[in-house]
Amino acid sequence: MREIAAKAKPIASDGRRGPSTGPLRLVAVVVTYNRLAQLKITLSRLLDHTRSELAGVLVIDNASTDGTEGWLTTLVAELAGQGEERLTVHRCETNLGGAGGFETGMKLAVAQYDPDWLVVMDDDARPSLGALTAFHRQPRDGAEAWAAAVYHPDGRICDMNRPSINPFWHRTVLWRTLLGRGRDGFHLGAADYASSQPCAIDGTSFVGFFVSRAGIALAGYPDGRLFLYGDDVLYTLGLRDAGGRILFDPSLKFEHDFTTISDTDKRFRPLWKSYYHYRNLLMVYRLCSGYFFVLVGPAAAIKWLLKVRYHGGERRAYLGYVLRALRDGLFGRLNLPHTRVLGWGRRQ
Repeated sequence: MREIAAKAKPIASDGRRGPSTGPLRLVAVVVTYNRLAQLKITLSRLLDHTRSELAGVLVIDNASTDGTEGWLTTLVAELAGQGEERLTVHRCETNLGGAGGFETGMKLAVAQYDPDWLVVMDDDARPSLGALTAFHRQPRDGAEAWAAAVYHPDGRICDMNRPSINPFWHRTVLWRTLLGRGRDGFHLGAADYASSQPCAIDGTSFVGFFVSRAGIALAGYPDGRLFLYGDDVLYTLGLRDAGGRILFDPSLKFEHDFTTISDTDKRFRPLWKSYYHYRNLLMVYRLCSGYFFVLVGPAAAIKWLLKVRYHGGERRAYLGYVLRALRDGLFGRLNLPHTRVLGWGRRQ
């Protein structure tokens, strides 16, 4: 692994900077892989903030092959020449996936910047104008973590980033979900986004997720072995399970500029992603449902297996991925190298 870094400020021998006498020290962690055009927008948006709003930016380059490495090297040198030393880049030898990137990035950010808070995001996500200013405007010691309101660039609420409340921990939410509201029963809705008041949540995504050092002390770091999908939900649920509090603040607005999958195409592209999705989702269900997993697990397995109907021409490969995901999710088997997962598809 190689690093391109601006000069890091000295850290005290105990790993802490001591009591803060000014604004909270906030550092951003961005994970990128082969989306250079999006990364350029995100870094421009982040570095446009003042030092008091954002003390540093750490980019984890997951072994990109699209010119990201060279562009970042040039950018760090140009910024250093202008006296801007907040940006650090860490390039991984191999693609660690989103989960591995966030685990690596959060650990390095704590070690190199000694922040009070971290805010994490993908390369295609970034704070809206004024979001970080809003973060500093209000006291943040009422929770160990805060979740942003994430929107598409056109202003629509980004469904995949809606925070959730675990129905198995809240009886009223469980009944609301069972009585026909489905996903909307346990995810925040438009009224929550339009509110001026924060609300408590149990799970959220890593797009605009603010976590304090106290939160990290409770939950540790994301599990990089998950590779892709569900690492953020498992981490935030784990933080809640450890006694931490997470609040959703609608004034913390983020933008997520990704291509939405068509409702008419229910296939995974590429197909190997189905393995990580179902394996990790099974682990989410297990953590959420507790004793009820004996009912939830089989129901989920049947639902996923029936989706084979959407995979004409590759049904055998799809079933192979789902069956392996069920086995590995059930037994918590997370040490498989990504190359092996890719190999399953090639053999099919």
